[in-house]
Amino acid sequence: MPAARRSQDTHKRRESSSHNYRKKKRPHAHDQSTPTNTTTSTSEDTSRTHSRVLSAAALAQLNHHNARHSTGAAAPQPARREHHDHSSDERDREWELELERERERMRARERRESQVRGEQARHPPKTRPKREAGYREVGGGTTAEEAIRARRQRERRRRSGRVVSGAVLEEGRGRRGGLRGGGGSESWDSLEKEVDEVAVGKKKKKLWIMIGAGVVALIILIVAIAVVVSKKSSDDEGGDESGGNIDEGPGLSGISPGSIPQGAPSWLNPFVWADTEGFNLTYTDKTVGDLPVMGLFSKWDDSAAANEHAPALNKPWGDYSKRPARGVNVGGWLSLEPFITPSLFSYDSRQGIIDEYTLCSYLAARCEGILEKHYATFVNEDTFRQIADAGLDHVRIPFSYWAVQTYDGDPYVFRTSWRYLLRAIEWCRKYGLRVNLDLHALPGSQNGWNHSGRQGAIGWLNGADGALNSKRSLDVHDRLSRFFAQPRYKNIISHYGLANEPKMTALSVSEVLAWTESAHKLVRGNGVKDAVVVFGDGFRGLHNWQGELQDLDNAALDVHQYVIFNTNQIVFNHSEKVRYACAGWTEQTVTSSDRSTGFGPTLVAEWSQADTDCTRHLTNVGWGNRWTGSLFTGNASTDVTTPRCPLQDRRCDCGPANADASEWSDSYKQFLKMFAEAQMVSFEKGYGWFYWVWDTESAPQWSYKKGLAAGVLPAKAFDRDFDCSSTIPSFSDLSEAY
Repeated sequence: MPAARRSQDTHKRRESSSHNYRKKKRPHAHDQSTPTNTTTSTSEDTSRTHSRVLSAAALAQLNHHNARHSTGAAAPQPARREHHDHSSDERDREWELELERERERMRARERRESQVRGEQARHPPKTRPKREAGYREVGGGTTAEEAIRARRQRERRRRSGRVVSGAVLEEGRGRRGGLRGGGGSESWDSLEKEVDEVAVGKKKKKLWIMIGAGVVALIILIVAIAVVVSKKSSDDEGGDESGGNIDEGPGLSGISPGSIPQGAPSWLNPFVWADTEGFNLTYTDKTVGDLPVMGLFSKWDDSAAANEHAPALNKPWGDYSKRPARGVNVGGWLSLEPFITPSLFSYDSRQGIIDEYTLCSYLAARCEGILEKHYATFVNEDTFRQIADAGLDHVRIPFSYWAVQTYDGDPYVFRTSWRYLLRAIEWCRKYGLRVNLDLHALPGSQNGWNHSGRQGAIGWLNGADGALNSKRSLDVHDRLSRFFAQPRYKNIISHYGLANEPKMTALSVSEVLAWTESAHKLVRGNGVKDAVVVFGDGFRGLHNWQGELQDLDNAALDVHQYVIFNTNQIVFNHSEKVRYACAGWTEQTVTSSDRSTGFGPTLVAEWSQADTDCTRHLTNVGWGNRWTGSLFTGNASTDVTTPRCPLQDRRCDCGPANADASEWSDSYKQFLKMFAEAQMVSFEKGYGWFYWVWDTESAPQWSYKKGLAAGVLPAKAFDRDFDCSSTIPSFSDLSEAY
């Protein structure tokens, strides 16, 4: 226990011990009947003048002294046994009383010194307090008996026949004056002074205690005032995480645990958060659209610009067909995808952990801690600084419906990802990056793929709970759009996504179109007026969108372009892939962007530099790949058992394809950079592009960050070397087996 507590407990034990001893000791001599005094008084008047109430022991000692030293005095008469004046019992009693008094003085001194040491430890004085008068320090090992004998020896040197009163020592009574011829007792003066100093010591002890209590109260008051002032300053100033100048705030040290109501849910209690950097930690249970604002600062600043080619957030972006977006996804973060973070899915295959649903089902209560650690570390403020430094101007943030709501049977972690989404938006604000909100996973799963949360059946607009999940999805958008209709998001939320990759090849097209119209109307009605409302192309063919949903204002079709998930395109060799990006995707973008041939406004929200599907877990956990002909889906109609690398034989190899970027040849790096820049050119024919993804644990062909480090992406997204107008190399020195 703390030193102060130990001292206090010791003090209490000593007091208790002393109290018990005093209760058990013999009755005081002055409480007994006064024995008959056979000694003749020399002057009765003098006795009255200097009268003191003496204990029996003191009287006995006095009479004995007078009998020995008075001349002509009558000899003492024998006394009855119980009242004899010189008995050893009486001397023992006197010695015992004096011994107990000395012990009590030593205990009092020890308690006082302990108190002083405690006060000095808490509040060190500039100079040590003077030792109280009347109390001499006893050396190590000195006992009460030794102290008494030493004092008696000193007294005997000064005494010269004077009498000591035991009653005064014990009770502190009497006035100055001699007894039987004592004209003024020096020993009496000394002892009376010692008794007075005991009282002074007690007063000083009380004073020290009062001073100590006052100092402690003052410190508590100062701390309380500092906390109140800090909190008031945070409330008045907003503690603002302004877009261009974030105030990180004092952190957990600036708030009290007592400011968090007992039983507050985890998303309102920063003391259980894995990370508090960049959050406003002042407690609030305020909501907008039934979604918490906890963690947000009250003010913001939209004056930042991502780069010299992009307007500041508080300036209009303009027409995306004339200034296309150049962005990146922070995928695999708030919505898990096994190939992006395979470490989260490193389990024995027999456990069947293949998506976020099965992961959280397996981890149960541990899932929240594991996923929040991932949220707090996989993406941070530096992520957005680097994105801006790369010449990018938009960020697409995929997140799942359980950031808003969970339902019966859901194992997902409820709402923890919500505050990370809000903080990411504020960090984007700081670096002038506009945000594309992407609801990546909808109730029931809109495509049956692992990144929708649950791999397998499609339960969104489909199956027994299709209608229920349709309604739930609209409810999620109702709450999201009311929240993001706040003025603080007007300039930064540039795109609002309704549903990522709805698999319209397996769903009723008419039902998806009707749901999209309802969701668009809801979002606009709730106040999201300026953001581009985005909906997925559903893999139904871009030309099939011509004439559809033409009543939607400021809406765009979201297209995802990859060659590796198409059995017929993955066989393209290196030069053919670049050529297809320049010609094929440019044609598709232009066709889709023209209302006479397609929907109209079109953006490509996902693409990469991957030229194989070899990446571990890319096609689903444990499914294999098309490249080597090892894709086993559990459905013979979708299995790919024949190698689909350009050589289309057993030479197809995923080993070199999955090599680290440090092992890439210069020729391969040239291909990867040209392939990326060809796609940028093509997709900028429409509303722009968002690379998939910013970073991965491995899989460098899928990581913009790793691609920059390897030199296979332009240092600035707006400053490129290849624009599809120059000759495309044959890349004949590259193996087509990987």
